[in-house]
Order: sequence, then C-alpha cells, then structure tokens
Amino acid sequence: MKTLRRIAGIVAAVLASILLISCENERVETGGVSQAPLADSTLHIKGAGATFPAPLYEKWIEVYQKNHPQVQFSYNAVGSGEGVKRFISESVDFGASDAAMNDHEIAQVKRGVQLVPITAGMVVLAYNLSGADGDLKLGRDVCADIFLGKIKRWNDPKIQQSNPNLTLPDMDINPVARLDGSGTTYAFTNHLSAVSEHWRDSGLGVSKQIDWPDRTMQVRGNEGVAQRIKISEGAIGYVEYGFAKRLGLPLAWLQNRAGKFVKPEAQTGAHALDSSADSFPANLRLFIPDPKGAGSYPIVSYSWLLLYDTYPNAGKAEALKKAVRWGLTEGQKYAEEMGYIPLPQSVVQRAEQALVRIQ
Repeated sequence: MKTLRRIAGIVAAVLASILLISCENERVETGGVSQAPLADSTLHIKGAGATFPAPLYEKWIEVYQKNHPQVQFSYNAVGSGEGVKRFISESVDFGASDAAMNDHEIAQVKRGVQLVPITAGMVVLAYNLSGADGDLKLGRDVCADIFLGKIKRWNDPKIQQSNPNLTLPDMDINPVARLDGSGTTYAFTNHLSAVSEHWRDSGLGVSKQIDWPDRTMQVRGNEGVAQRIKISEGAIGYVEYGFAKRLGLPLAWLQNRAGKFVKPEAQTGAHALDSSADSFPANLRLFIPDPKGAGSYPIVSYSWLLLYDTYPNAGKAEALKKAVRWGLTEGQKYAEEMGYIPLPQSVVQRAEQALVRIQ
C-alpha cells in the first residue's frame, strides 16, 4: 500500500511539472513579452513574421489592448521568411512579411490568403565612419558594388566622386547584411536589381535570403544589423529606417531615379509611396524597387499582414478584422514618430476592402 502511495505521489509531481512547463511555454511564445496565463474568456490571437514593422506592432498591441482587454495579441518577430513558413503551416493566426507572399507560397495555404498592406518604411544604408564630417552620398552603382565586394575601401574613387567635400579614410569597408530570411533583404536586393547591371549580372538575384560574399558580416534581424553597425568601425549595412534612427546611426543619402541624392526622412519616403499609390493590383502585392519623382527616396517597401480567407473561429476572425482596421486608421498616427511612413488614404481604402472578404 505504501508503495502504491509513493507511486501516486511521484505521478502527481510529474504531472505538476508538465503543467508548469506548459504555462511557461505559453508565456514565452508572446513575441518577447512575458504574459500571465490567459483567462478562459480571453481570446488569444498569435502572429509571427517580419522584424521590419515589429516596433510599430508592439506599440499598436500596447495601445489597442488597453481598450480591448478581452483580446490578447502576441507577435513573434522571427523574420519574414519564418513568418511565411509559420503562416503556411497554420501555426499562427496571422503572419507578417515585407516581401508579401509569392504565388507558389499562396498556393500552399488551403484556407486562402488575403495580403493586407498595413504599414510602410524605408530601407536605409547606415554606416560607422569616424572622421567623415558630413553627409555621405552613394550613387546607384556604388551601393551594389559595395555589397558585391567590388568596392572594398572607403576612399575608392567611385565613392569620393560623389563626396568631394568629405575626407574618406583609407580603410576597409565592412558590409553588414541579414543572415535570416528577410523582407528587408528582399526590398534591398529588389532595388539593387532594378538600378544596377552589375547586380543583375552577379547571379545573386532578388530574394529574402542571399548568399553574400565571404567578407560580409551576417546577423539576424534589423535590430541585429543596426547593433553590429554601431559597434563596427568601417561598417555599412542595410536596415529599416526606424531601427537606425533609434540608435542614432549616420545614414547615407542615396541617388534616386531622377539622379538626385535624397536624404532618408518621412517626407521623401512619403513621396515615393505617393508616386505609385494608385498602381495596386487586385491582390494588393505591389513593390516599388525604383520609385519615380525627384523628391522620392529610392528604397521603400510596404509591409503586409498575411491573413486567412477563412477562420474556423468566427469570433477570432471578427476580432482580428476589427484590430487590423484600427491599425489601418487610428494606428497610422503612431507610424511617423516611430520611423514608418503612414499609408496613403487610397491604400488604406483598398486594404479595408480586403478585410471585408475575410470570413
């Protein structure tokens, strides 16, 4: 009898441990924010994907849930590539990607897909170059040649040509790029392919993940790229504007389609979006690799939410649609202060129409 009681005690202890681990795992899978176990009446909506818009999503979740405590959102910033994978596997309620989804990926989703542009931003070239007193300007071919390894020194004549008033050091250029599958990489390489014959001939292509030359430092996430640039003398890397801005990194002026060198800022990013806002196709998948306009910053990207056409839980579908509609309207006022570009009204209207189709 004593033996049976001891066995029962051991079993109870094991079950308690399993329950504790389960609760801890639920707290971990919240996009980096530890949360207490949810009450039975709370609706939990889980998403994962792009790091590009993650700070804005976190702000939206914070503000929205103050007035809607019955819905608990979590977002895991794992990169666009992983976000698409989790969305296809239906392990999340929504995904997020700066590269949208291609037709092959969409065909794998049995429940159907709605691509909803939700915010937009700029991909900037941030750098760490002490002694260069002034704004660095980079021509269209120069950007590609740096990341192809063709331009290796900061005082290369091709860089100096656009910067006659800067004293550029005789120092190695240390490119920094994304290691993980990234919509930021997609936007950057899409631009390079549009403007540089050297890039098109390189075979590296346009992708969320690139086989970078060996000398390139590779790290995960927009935050990781920004941090690596900050601590690496001679570094230059592509990163979402808001991350670079928050770390106070110097940003290069880039040459646009009109031949003008343009500073990355809210106004020049908005010019780029406005130049093509009426060009959205029916599936809302629009890329702008080389925007028109003398005042347009040349590397801009929309960022999409990936939503299912149908949800088994009608309450979850309605709660998600309501929250996304808030992000498209009220939530846009937080965009500029955090380094993003508020969506043009015509884009908001198209996105709201897509929400109506979700059941």
